[in-house]
Amino acid sequence: MIDINEKVVCHTPTPGKQPTRIARVKYELVRNAILSVVPKDKEGVPFNQLPKLVRDKLTAQERQKIGSIPWYTTTVKLDMEVKKEIARIPGSNPQRLKQLK
Repeated sequence: MIDINEKVVCHTPTPGKQPTRIARVKYELVRNAILSVVPKDKEGVPFNQLPKLVRDKLTAQERQKIGSIPWYTTTVKLDMEVKKEIARIPGSNPQRLKQLK
């Protein structure tokens, strides 16, 4: 069982940028939603659609628990990039993402 007070340190690929601490419960909800919508193929998913896709994967209760879905989606996405779980597709405009694992 996840401790509701437990925090996760989310890193960013931007050098010199300080990490952000968020609740593990929120991190896991958003991470699982991202993994369910970001494909492994070369097409990927546009980043600008990611918050809506994540929102659609969450229940009303989960959405209420998370709060700002766009902010948490971006924060968790950046941490997942650092952990090499997802990656930006080079040369894509707008930014597109795919799974690496």
